[in-house]
Amino acid sequence: MKHADFHIGLEFVGSAGFRWRCTDVGTRTILAIPLDCKDPLWYQGPPYIAKEKVFDEHEIKRCHLTETDALTAAVREHKTSGHPGYPNEVVAHMLKARHQDKGGRYPHEGVLRFDRCRPDGEILHPYAGRKEGDAWVVELYLPFLNTYDEMAELDFIALPIASANDIRVRADLR
Repeated sequence: MKHADFHIGLEFVGSAGFRWRCTDVGTRTILAIPLDCKDPLWYQGPPYIAKEKVFDEHEIKRCHLTETDALTAAVREHKTSGHPGYPNEVVAHMLKARHQDKGGRYPHEGVLRFDRCRPDGEILHPYAGRKEGDAWVVELYLPFLNTYDEMAELDFIALPIASANDIRVRADLR
């Protein structure tokens, strides 16, 4: 979807397949509440009992008006992206690492939102962070190499966010 598609009261499907209702439209973001309760009293507002979530320009692109639209887009992306995906054991490893308390909870969740692209074209998927001394280290999975790595947080965020084109280019090197 596009930002211009949203209006207060619009119901839509988010990237994980959950239904949402738009509660506000900003200049580059929208706010929405999850439609996960049966009782309509949760959705009276504003103010809302249900917690509003901010959808930024990246998340807005992954929203759809219907479940059919969302499934069609997911199938199209799967067929065209070239991304190798994440094996079950890798997902288990990433979840375990993300929820371990190694020196305190990683405070910069936004760093883990986006894959980055190294200068050599390798795609880096961040899944956790841990404290080493006074600095943070980002734990990474390299999906095309099926290996793990790590990088200083500041070095990682200095890399460009991986685009769909970066992923296709990397897939073509296989």
